[in-house]
Amino acid sequence: MASLLQIRPYVPADWPALWALLEPVFRAGETFPHDPAITEAEAQLAWVEQNQAVMIAVDGAGALVGTYYLRPNSLELGAHVANAGYVVAEHCRRQGIGSRLCQHSLQAARVLGFRAMQFNLVVSTNTAGIHCWQRNGFQVIGTLPGAFRHRQLGYVDALVMFQGLVEGPAP
Repeated sequence: MASLLQIRPYVPADWPALWALLEPVFRAGETFPHDPAITEAEAQLAWVEQNQAVMIAVDGAGALVGTYYLRPNSLELGAHVANAGYVVAEHCRRQGIGSRLCQHSLQAARVLGFRAMQFNLVVSTNTAGIHCWQRNGFQVIGTLPGAFRHRQLGYVDALVMFQGLVEGPAP
């Protein structure tokens, strides 16, 4: 599947398929901090409108199977560090799509001039995601005890993960 994958910029016509991908992930309340009752309009604002870049992955048949957003992690003096979020369609997981999206986002972040990428709230129970990010060069730099209110498990730890994108000293 990953070999037939095309990653391209989001266009507004992609929204219905993107919402169909995002909605079950947000509703599950297991990996993203959004309200599980998020409306479609709120999701579009959060995933599309408030980000610097939004990419989608389509399979050989043209079906949307993954997405990521890229944005500054902080304001002004911290805006040289990128942040990203990823979703892969449930039926396509464990096929390398998340890794391809991660690699693509790291390259896109470099092109946009970011010096590092940081994930602020990687839910500790998201072991597949954690392993994927580690395989792609991210390190756990901190644990936030009980920082995520998992919809099924209650309060669980969240990890802060980081990767430098330029040679030399860390930003």
